[in-house]
Amino acid sequence: MLSLPHFLGLGAILFCLSVAGIFLNRKNVIILLMAIELLLLSVNMNFIAFSHFHGDLAGQIFVFFILTVAAAEAAIGLAILVVLFRSRQTINVDDLNTMKG
Repeated sequence: MLSLPHFLGLGAILFCLSVAGIFLNRKNVIILLMAIELLLLSVNMNFIAFSHFHGDLAGQIFVFFILTVAAAEAAIGLAILVVLFRSRQTINVDDLNTMKG
């Protein structure tokens, strides 16, 4: 039977993988967005695990709000990425660091 430390360990592993993905890959914007989404999902796993094992639904309801915000963030981030790719023909972070008005 799975207990709370199993879920927290899996959440910690996912969190560490996402932080490593953010710090190791600073070239591709799509990979950075995926790492941020993985970070949010690892936190959501902890919310659901604590909510389930404490018998309270507040954590699971909070996860729905986080997923809604994450979906909006992903949609807006990808839209900005498409516009930047059309104007500059690259998604390399180093090439996108200068903003022109």
